[in-house]
Amino acid sequence: MPIFSNRKAEPTVPPPESSAPSAVSEQPNRVSTPARSGGILSRGVSIEGSVKFASELLIDGEVEGTIESTGTLTIGEHARIKGEIRTKSVTVRGTVEGNIVASERCELQAGCTLLGDIEAPRLVVDEQAAFRGSAKIATQKNLAV
Repeated sequence: MPIFSNRKAEPTVPPPESSAPSAVSEQPNRVSTPARSGGILSRGVSIEGSVKFASELLIDGEVEGTIESTGTLTIGEHARIKGEIRTKSVTVRGTVEGNIVASERCELQAGCTLLGDIEAPRLVVDEQAAFRGSAKIATQKNLAV
């Protein structure tokens, strides 16, 4: 009988089981890192000049100059942009002084301020957004002409 009790103790050893969940908890951390495929320009950071990016960018700092991309731009609530924006899609929560040209979509969310013109095939403006300028809503084909 002592032989069976030794065998029972071996399979019910908890340390291998407790190390397995910690390995599982590391995997979600690894998975969440690639989800942040875009870049972040943090609050307190200031750039003078042109900004170019490919996929996604969140700006919560200050930019004075042009912003160009074929991706998605989010302008955070603390951001201050002075210059032209040309991108596929843009969401504005902060302040922009300049024109926006979006090939797919432009969204002005509550609390934002835009002083400039917009050209985009789709425009969403929250009733709490401040917008002074003109808007040209046209298809991509019309924008290219």
